[in-house]
Amino acid sequence: MSWPVGDFVDDGRLPLFVCFVAFVITFVTTRVVTRMIRADRGPFKNDVTASGTHIHHAVPGIILLITGAYTGVAAQSALGWSVVAALLVGTGSSLVLDEFALILHLQDVYWSNEGRISIEMVSLAVGALGLVLVGLDPFSVDESVGRGRDVVTLLALAVNVPAILLCVDKGKFTLALFGAFIPFVAVLGAVRLARPDSRWARRRYGAAERSRARSRTERYDARLGPATDWVLDFVGGRPSRPDPSPPRAEAPAERA
Repeated sequence: MSWPVGDFVDDGRLPLFVCFVAFVITFVTTRVVTRMIRADRGPFKNDVTASGTHIHHAVPGIILLITGAYTGVAAQSALGWSVVAALLVGTGSSLVLDEFALILHLQDVYWSNEGRISIEMVSLAVGALGLVLVGLDPFSVDESVGRGRDVVTLLALAVNVPAILLCVDKGKFTLALFGAFIPFVAVLGAVRLARPDSRWARRRYGAAERSRARSRTERYDARLGPATDWVLDFVGGRPSRPDPSPPRAEAPAERA
């Protein structure tokens, strides 16, 4: 099975394909390099500095991402520049998301258990890009619907959008993402118990419901946790550092 480049050009999906490929290749390359650095193998060393400050690869990623965004805005309909912009965006966003956990915690958690959230974010991004690339558009409706297309669209949005928001509030981010592309997948997450640490559970659940949610999450983690851990270790590398303690809050006098 082959995907001719001409098909992507005709469908206007060549920039998206370039973005997807650049994203995946950059992530794989980055993880190979960082794992070699951790193992002290090869020519790569953990010594990229400017004035004595360690520069994480999210920094050049942000620069590439911004440059690609501006290039895409300026390119308008020029295919060549759109492809260049897609290459920059795919590369830059991959570098940024690979250190998403560091940005989130404002601490170097790359090789700790908390750093695994970066792998999860990259997986979600690859899933979203892949779904759009194969033609799943969350804002389109099959033309065969005919005259009732607008009604169907409004009904789908009226059900699916609140379900997606509920999934996010309940801590079910994966179902929320894929529910945006696959109709009514988010409804499954919206009607089920929230994760015990989610905003929905903290605000709306009593002691009994929180206990049920915690028990269900523990059963889920016990059943699928080992397989998930194996995949995360294979893709991103096994954590080798303990999770850092949360930063100490400064007292008002110290801030003054």
